[in-house]
Amino acid sequence: MSVKFKVKKGDKVIVISGRSKGQQGEVLKVFRESARVVVQGTNLVKKHTKPSAKSAGGVVEKEASIHISNVALIDPVESKPTKVGYQMVDGRKIRIARRSGQPIDR
Repeated sequence: MSVKFKVKKGDKVIVISGRSKGQQGEVLKVFRESARVVVQGTNLVKKHTKPSAKSAGGVVEKEASIHISNVALIDPVESKPTKVGYQMVDGRKIRIARRSGQPIDR
């Protein structure tokens, strides 16, 4: 079952809970089935990889996924966490920041 979320790939978000609380980054990937997102530079984990033809192997640090409820969109005006609302503009539905009322969609 896939659900529609208010956070999309490319959005600037802040982590509001967990080990990476307070860190900001861009959403790299959204996993709709498990309601998780990968945020650039947050929730870093070490992964041990075997040597292969493409890489030398060793310990690699990479971003792990975070549950979508633990991130909040950043307001484009105030740079603070905000909730997301929707509004009809010129016959199309766009996302707006509840904190400032400014549109989020590019």
